Amino acid sequence: MTTQTPRGDTRERILDVALELFVEHGYEKTSLREIADQLGVTKAALYYHFRTKEDILAGIVARISEPIEQTIAWGQQQEYSPAVRDEILRRFAEGMADRQPILRFFHENQPAIRELEVGNAFKDRIIVLTRLMQGPNPSFEDRVRATVALMTINIAAFVADAHEREEDVRDLPELPDDGTRRETALRIALDVADRIGKVATEA
Repeated sequence: MTTQTPRGDTRERILDVALELFVEHGYEKTSLREIADQLGVTKAALYYHFRTKEDILAGIVARISEPIEQTIAWGQQQEYSPAVRDEILRRFAEGMADRQPILRFFHENQPAIRELEVGNAFKDRIIVLTRLMQGPNPSFEDRVRATVALMTINIAAFVADAHEREEDVRDLPELPDDGTRRETALRIALDVADRIGKVATEA
């Protein structure tokens, strides 16, 4: 009796391998043949799950979008308040904690993804999440702060990448662990968001 791999498991493995290749070589430079070869399957077997490379990208985007969709659904059911705004940030931060490779892929392949429908769909969800952060009748500063606060959640990973690429890190302090970096990013994001809805005063 042979044991067959469940279709869902195979699909997830395809997404894992494709993401690794996209991060390493770039989305445009990675072919379906390379993905199939890395998986040890034929292109026909790959087509059974994904007909095009953009279909694979859509699956990857769905992974990163899941916690965003959950946060949006929660936020839309709440009456806006600073506490709700901060909870949106916390939920977003928690959802992104184990999705750093996908975020790195998005960051490094922006030109290619920007031209694809799936990339625009992801951007639209971030815009919705940003609006939930802004509150009623937001000023331009409120809109900027909401956007920057959300971006700050993911910046910690890019700071760590930059540190690793520094030619000389002897004069730089040692990086904290992943958990501490995420906590620091969330604290800064909350600080940025704290003035949303407050009237700016001249110095």
